Amino acid sequence: MAQDQTKHDDYVTPIRRLLVGCLVVLLLGIFLMWRIDNPRVERLRANVIDAIIPRMDWAMAPVTAAVNLARDFRSYKQISQQNQELRKELKKMKIFKEAARQLEEENARLLDLNKLKLDPKLTEVSGIILADSGSPFNQSVLLNVGHRDGIQDGWAAMDGLGLVGRIFGIGENTSRVILLTDISSRIPVIIEPSGQNAFVSGDNSIAPVIDFLEDANQVRPGDRIVTSGRGGVLPPDLLLGHLAVDTEMRLRVRLAADYERLEFVRVLRDYGREEIKETGQLIAPEFQSSDAPSPNEGGR
Repeated sequence: MAQDQTKHDDYVTPIRRLLVGCLVVLLLGIFLMWRIDNPRVERLRANVIDAIIPRMDWAMAPVTAAVNLARDFRSYKQISQQNQELRKELKKMKIFKEAARQLEEENARLLDLNKLKLDPKLTEVSGIILADSGSPFNQSVLLNVGHRDGIQDGWAAMDGLGLVGRIFGIGENTSRVILLTDISSRIPVIIEPSGQNAFVSGDNSIAPVIDFLEDANQVRPGDRIVTSGRGGVLPPDLLLGHLAVDTEMRLRVRLAADYERLEFVRVLRDYGREEIKETGQLIAPEFQSSDAPSPNEGGR
C-alpha cells in the first residue's frame, strides 16, 4: 500500500507542475496579446472578446447581482434618510400651518370688528377676552380693559357680527361682560320688519328666549332682531341675531355673535345715557304751579 501511494505521488507532482506552467504561459500570452499594438492582434482580440464574453454571462450574473444589490442598499439607505428628513420638515410645516391658520382667523375677526357698522356718535374700545366664567350657571367673560380705559357699567360689547353682552362689573384694569345667554340678562329689542317690541331673556343656552312679545302673529322665523334702546339700557339698532323657533315652538334668537370663537370684543362708549349715582335721583322733582301760594304766603 505504501508503494502504491508513492507511485501516485510521483505521477501527480509532475502533472501539477505541468499544468501550472501551462497556465502561466497562457496568462503571459494573454497579457502580451493585450499589450501588443498591432492591427492583426487587435482584430484577434476583438474576435476573442466576441466569442467568449457573450458566453460568460452566467459567470458574471452573480457579480452583477451583488453589485446591483449593493447599489440598491445604498439607494434604500439614502431614501430612508431623505424620508426621515421629510418627516421632520412635514412636522415643522404642520406647526407653521397651524400658526398661520390661527393668525388668519384672528385677522379675519379683527377685520370683522373694523367692518362693523355703528352709529357715528358712538366710539369704541377694543378689548381681548382673558377668561370666561367656566360655569353653566354664569355666562360671562373677562376683558383686559377697565377704569383706566374709561369703561362704564352697562356699555354694550360686540364682536364683528353682533351684540355679545354688556359690561357688568369693572376693575382698574379689567371688566366683566355678562353675555346675552346668561340667565340674568334682559335686553329690550325690536323685531324687524314688523317693529314688534319684546325682551330677549337668557336661559344659559346658546339661543336666548323671546319674552313679552306684543303680537306673535306679526313675526316670522328669520326676522332681524335689534336693540330698541328703550329704558336707556343699550343704544338702539345693535344687531342681536335672527328669530328662530325651537322644537317646542318657542321663539328664540339665533345669535349673530360667534360665541365659539370669541377672542376680541368692541366696547361701545355711550355717554348719552343718564348716569344715576344716587337713589334720590330716581325721584322726579316736585312740580310747583305759579298760581299756588308759596310756603311764606301760606304762613301769613
